[in-house]
Amino acid sequence: MVKEKKQVWLPILFALVMIMGMIIGYNLKKHTSTNSFFNNATSSPIQEVLSLVRNKYVDPVKMDSIAEITINDLLSHLDPHSLYIPPINVADVNEEMMGNFQGVGIEFQIFNDTVYVVNVIPEGPSAKAGILKGDKLITVNDTIKIAGVKITSDKIRKYFRGEAESKVTVSLLRDNVLKKITITRGVIPVSTIDAAYIIEPKTGYIKINKFGEKTYEEFMAQLEKLQKQGLANLIVDLRGNSGGLMNEAVDIADEFLSDNKIVVYTEGNKSPKNDYKTKRDGLFEQGNLFILVDETSASASEVLTGALQDWDRATIIGKRTFGKGLVQQQFPLSNGAALRLTIARYFTPLGRNIQKPYNHKSVQEYRRDALNGEEIIDTLDTDTTHQKHIYKTPKGKIVYGGGGILPDILINDDSVSFSSLVFKLYQTNILNNAAIQIYLNNKTALSKYTSANQYYQDFKLNNNDWILIENLANKKSISLNNIKSSERLQILADVQKLVARFLFGENAYYEVANKTDKMVLKCLEILNNKP
Repeated sequence: MVKEKKQVWLPILFALVMIMGMIIGYNLKKHTSTNSFFNNATSSPIQEVLSLVRNKYVDPVKMDSIAEITINDLLSHLDPHSLYIPPINVADVNEEMMGNFQGVGIEFQIFNDTVYVVNVIPEGPSAKAGILKGDKLITVNDTIKIAGVKITSDKIRKYFRGEAESKVTVSLLRDNVLKKITITRGVIPVSTIDAAYIIEPKTGYIKINKFGEKTYEEFMAQLEKLQKQGLANLIVDLRGNSGGLMNEAVDIADEFLSDNKIVVYTEGNKSPKNDYKTKRDGLFEQGNLFILVDETSASASEVLTGALQDWDRATIIGKRTFGKGLVQQQFPLSNGAALRLTIARYFTPLGRNIQKPYNHKSVQEYRRDALNGEEIIDTLDTDTTHQKHIYKTPKGKIVYGGGGILPDILINDDSVSFSSLVFKLYQTNILNNAAIQIYLNNKTALSKYTSANQYYQDFKLNNNDWILIENLANKKSISLNNIKSSERLQILADVQKLVARFLFGENAYYEVANKTDKMVLKCLEILNNKP
């Protein structure tokens, strides 16, 4: 009986409590409410403004665009590397570091509204289907015309990329014969190693273009291959390498340094100090090591370079590096976008601050402002977090902080001081287009070469090739009639390298380019003069 009474009265009691609560809440609101548009006391002014624009503005407004502008403006006042990535770009940005994508496995170039295949990835879907370098692509899937029309490279990529095992049909011209080929898409590896070869007996050369998810794995494969060929000295080329994944650079440093050495440490206002150390025996802890850098070597490139310089392990040759020493972490956002936010700074083992000054500079000024040479003394960062800029390595060598890595041997790698006209030429695609035409015009003669070295020794560009370059330049309103002879020779040399790439691949480009590269030649000179 008692139990039954409780079952009757409990719901009534709960209902009375709820009603009392509602009455008290209403009275509190009446006595505490304001005329503010917002009742949420935690709303920030930014949230308030966006909400007012959304709900009160006279005309319809695309709030996504306004939010993106607001975010980008906010980030621009923080540092040059914090970045908002719109939803449409997240997949592409992430793909850059993954080391692969899904597609057909070709490289192409648009010349005179014609899409030329300039490289076919070995063992890739296109290679298996029979696509060859020099093929002219006409249509995709029978109906989409890509020849003779104004089309962008991005649009062509979208036609060819797609899920693995899906199919795409292309029509192409080869030696003026029309062919139709069906390609089954697959997973395409994207190597971060541009070149690896024995440049002289016992001396190897490895070019790393960025630090992605598989860079360490790729680097080790190439290093082991070179060691089987008698490697005793190594040149690692980081010029143009803007960075990527720091852990990949740390793992590579581990192959050059003995155990339990700091490679880099990070620290920020809300990020405690974190040391990254070597953990294992390295594959190349002995032997002469050279690192080539320039003003575009940044971030993870500077981590690797700074560690090897601080521990007296390598000779650094080239130009002062970019000075990107801010650590970003990527955070997913609710709209599918992502935020890469700076959370810490990089420091070399000796405590050098890699980040160059960026206060009161626009992003454009910051990216143009590449410190190098003796400018270091006048342009050092003097902020309170890092006032000392002169350091001593364990062997007593002086190294500098304050932004970027100053090489042990400074070299300006520009072979020629270009006029503004020739500099304009290099900002176009003219030399690439010339190289394609020269390659296609000389396919039979070029086919007899079996190595990049043989090609370099025997194949020389002639006056007809120069006339071709001039004609292509004239179409872009660039006249080469009055340029210096040294500029002409440099242009021809650069086109010869590009032809080598079409003929033998990326490795061959560097085999030819390094024949006259001032930084590479300096490494070889040092080695040849060693007792």
